[in-house]
Amino acid sequence: MAPSETVLASRSQPATSLSLGERQSLELALDDMPIAKEQPALSDRIVSIRNGDTLSAIFARNGLPSSLLHEIDQLGKSAEELQKIYPGKQITFSFTHSGEFAGLRYPLDAARTLEIRSTAQGLKSQVLSAELEHRTQFAQATVSSNFWNAGVSAGLTPNQIMNLAGMFAWDLDFGLDIHANDSFTVLYEQRYKDGIKVDTGHILAAEFINQGKVYKAVRHSDGNYYSPEGRAMRKSFLRAPVNFSHISSNFNPRRLHPVTGQVRPHRGIDYAARTGTPVLAAGGGVVVESGFSRFNGNYVVIRHDGTYLTKYLHLHQRMVNKGEKVKQEQQIGTVGATGRVTGPHLHYEFLVNGVHKDPKSVDLPQAAFLSPNELAQFKPRANKLMAQLNKVSDIMLAKN
Repeated sequence: MAPSETVLASRSQPATSLSLGERQSLELALDDMPIAKEQPALSDRIVSIRNGDTLSAIFARNGLPSSLLHEIDQLGKSAEELQKIYPGKQITFSFTHSGEFAGLRYPLDAARTLEIRSTAQGLKSQVLSAELEHRTQFAQATVSSNFWNAGVSAGLTPNQIMNLAGMFAWDLDFGLDIHANDSFTVLYEQRYKDGIKVDTGHILAAEFINQGKVYKAVRHSDGNYYSPEGRAMRKSFLRAPVNFSHISSNFNPRRLHPVTGQVRPHRGIDYAARTGTPVLAAGGGVVVESGFSRFNGNYVVIRHDGTYLTKYLHLHQRMVNKGEKVKQEQQIGTVGATGRVTGPHLHYEFLVNGVHKDPKSVDLPQAAFLSPNELAQFKPRANKLMAQLNKVSDIMLAKN
């Protein structure tokens, strides 16, 4: 019957001062902490940029003082991007609850956003970059009416259609050479931000079949396109130095002149186009003549090297002078109807060693190859992309 040690110990403890059901006060050791002031809520105002808008006009329209615009101008290089505003884009302004300017955000591209914030030390600017996810997409179509409609039916954007034509412009004349049943397959990038598509990227590889002949192009890390073997798609000369509506007169050694009615050789091609249409240098070289004559109107002559020379006649406006160096695709003038002509067009001549050749069919100089080191980097990627392109092409063919 002797009590255990536990019981003995409990009996020896002093009686508790707490009573059942009685409210007691307890002391807590707390450190004094400053109370954070609640930040004023900001409200955003999204402003769409209109045609003809300037930054000062946008600020005035939204009640922002010109002095603020001056402060932004002093922020440096990153804020300079704000001067390059385009219709359709948006600027997001932030204001405090009292209506004071708190900052703005302007998307520079799909991945970068310019942010300007108002702080106690003044305005601060930074460019915020987001990580984009790259996905590969395919498009394929067969030409029925024209190349443009085929591109639209394949789901390509207008910019992609133009880029695709530009890739093969040194081998194909997209105004004349494209026929029904020609086809193309395109492998391109789409960029996503937080799972939402924000941009269409570059064309990575493409195949164009023109009247049974196959042309292939792959994008290299330098931003240019090459054949899978590494030969540059960009040749020394453009097939056509102007965006024309149609050919009004072909190369013909025994053409009947439309004005005089006499049989005279037509040593070039007449590209009909609207007055003012840009005329480009077919290749790089030096302007050896730039002037005006009774029959040729405004004209420009470019010597490219000891072998090749090109002539551009009946220009509305000349944009280069004698002795000036020009690059391929540089604008040298505009289409006109000067001299002895019946309507606006570009008369274009192509001479090889002083002999006139048909610009549409002359054999152009071969393009350069990538260097051995560059080729070693290019080939594995090109082989992978072409394998993907061929696979989707086979799948599409099987579906049809």
